[in-house]
Amino acid sequence: MRKADQDLPTSLRGIALKAVRLKEWRFDNLYGLLTVSNLEWCYYRLKRKAAAGVDKVTWKDYGKNLRENLENLVDRLKRKSYRARFVKRQYIPKLNGKLRPLGIPSIEDKVVQFGAAKILEAIYEQEFQAFSFGYRPGIGASNAVKELTFELQFGRFGWLVEADIKGFFDNINHEWLMSMLELRIRDKAFLNLIKKWLKAGVLDTDGKVRHPVTGTPQGGICSPVLANVYLHFALDLWFQKCVKPEFQGRVMLVRYADDFVACFQYRHEAEKYYRNLGKRLGKFGLEIEPSKTNMLKFSRFDSNHGNQFEFLGFSFRWQTDRSGKPRVLRTTSKKKYKASLANFTVWIKENRHTRVNRLMKTLQSKLRGYWNYYGVKGNSRMLGAFWWEVKLLLLKWLNRRSQRSSYNLKGLQEMMEYFNIPKPRISEKPAVRRQTYLWT
Repeated sequence: MRKADQDLPTSLRGIALKAVRLKEWRFDNLYGLLTVSNLEWCYYRLKRKAAAGVDKVTWKDYGKNLRENLENLVDRLKRKSYRARFVKRQYIPKLNGKLRPLGIPSIEDKVVQFGAAKILEAIYEQEFQAFSFGYRPGIGASNAVKELTFELQFGRFGWLVEADIKGFFDNINHEWLMSMLELRIRDKAFLNLIKKWLKAGVLDTDGKVRHPVTGTPQGGICSPVLANVYLHFALDLWFQKCVKPEFQGRVMLVRYADDFVACFQYRHEAEKYYRNLGKRLGKFGLEIEPSKTNMLKFSRFDSNHGNQFEFLGFSFRWQTDRSGKPRVLRTTSKKKYKASLANFTVWIKENRHTRVNRLMKTLQSKLRGYWNYYGVKGNSRMLGAFWWEVKLLLLKWLNRRSQRSSYNLKGLQEMMEYFNIPKPRISEKPAVRRQTYLWT
């Protein structure tokens, strides 16, 4: 085992324990943790096949002279001569025809950002609320879906406010963010390092360099934890310390990044939260997305009301089960269903000439991930529909490998069975109530 595999986790564990025990402690000497051995640990945990940044240096290229490169990097960090390179901008097409901007830092910036992100994570994981699920270790979107389902099914809620923040990553106010970080961090060198990444120029696809005044680039390794810190202060603590104590009925929030659902027992309290939400976010330079923000009735006692909402790829609605009891039904949202099929079409079209055994191995991984996420109780029909469409797409594009058709549906099914391609299945296990995550 490399020495680098031991040093950094030990340092982070100490930070995490101090963050738990000393709630008012402001951390110093964080910058000094960015040593050669610790950054080597970070390097080996980066995605090896990720796109290169503006310098066109890949993970493999940087590793050819790793020790020398890291020693040079740490020397520049110590001399305060380290400069963040431009962030390479890429655009990912969305189903609605719009483009999602992504930022790709250089491999060297990724290494340092990974180390800084782990330090921030060790400090703030102890502070983040249990209802925050996005971009956190050990929990994710499926946990948020299960938590919300459990509370809606068994809690005393009748009204919901579903919300989304407009252009969240592009509108994070740098001054507010740095003020938030300074509440727990007093290491100026470490804070200045974060400022460099926030102010780093963005090299757009048209060749022009844009210098951001607000926001953090989506795709940056530090962006997720910085975004969570921002919403922790802007939204989560407000809900926990102001909204919750003020209301008499039961209230709850489930948040995944900038997508969240607030649940209320009483209508007038839901209305008050809905009115005040925009004002609260506006204080921090944020706006709610009107097309994705709504207040609706969602109650087991009015199961025929017809209201439904979408959250993290699922459509939620009430349905009466066979025993006559109301149940929260989750099905794949139509939007995500279409997006998944569109993505699969692009993949099979581009890879149809790949050797069959390699193609089937990738298909196996893709479908296993899909069934693991969408394989919830009550979603069998949508899983079956997706499975059928996938087989039709495979049949279509595999038969275009040559001028002669090579497969019929029966032959395709036999081949998929030979390669153990996983069929639709309900993978959901009984929900286990979780406690606030402690970094270990």
